[in-house]
Amino acid sequence: MPRDLDAVAATPGGRGRRSTRVSGDEREQAILTTADRLLGEKDFSALTIDDLARGAGISRPTFYFYFASKRSVLLALLDRVAHEASRRSAEVFVGLADDPAATWRRAISAFFETFAAHPGVVAAVVGARGTDAEIVAQWSRLLQGWIDETARAIGAERARGAAVAGPEPRVLATSLNLLNERVIMAALTEPSLPGAAVDPVDTLLHVWLSSIYGAAAR
Repeated sequence: MPRDLDAVAATPGGRGRRSTRVSGDEREQAILTTADRLLGEKDFSALTIDDLARGAGISRPTFYFYFASKRSVLLALLDRVAHEASRRSAEVFVGLADDPAATWRRAISAFFETFAAHPGVVAAVVGARGTDAEIVAQWSRLLQGWIDETARAIGAERARGAAVAGPEPRVLATSLNLLNERVIMAALTEPSLPGAAVDPVDTLLHVWLSSIYGAAAR
């Protein structure tokens, strides 16, 4: 029997019938979900088109109807992670004036949890950033969104007199988010580094609070 998603399925009585047709969006999502799962099991360099097609329940030619290459799948996965990051960070700074420490913890945790949920994608992106300008640009757009939100929050805290004076908010926000990036990437992809296996949120929170408020906020 054909194994493609829209293949003819056999009924218990032996009569063939056309199964419910799977939409293009569902097939595309099946490919992405397969890639996300397989990247948790093998390096991106070892991932093949046949792996992706087989896991998504489609043929190799059908795969190419949706994606030009496995690189294009990685770009789409990174875009999906970016949307998840935006969802996790929505309204994350609500309550900053009431409880700064808890609010900044939510912000850092949102960043960490987004990427911890997709460690294989993170490892693939880290490996490709040195050679793929499009992945670099897409990653930079994702990181820039976090920087923009952080800079606005730092500016608001200074405006209400809670945060200490220091580097321009965008400069400080850039440094803090780059620190997040490096520490969280190490925690996910370099477990042999000292302390890399430890949840980095507490350590990052200490650095953020010290940088923004001059001391750990209560």
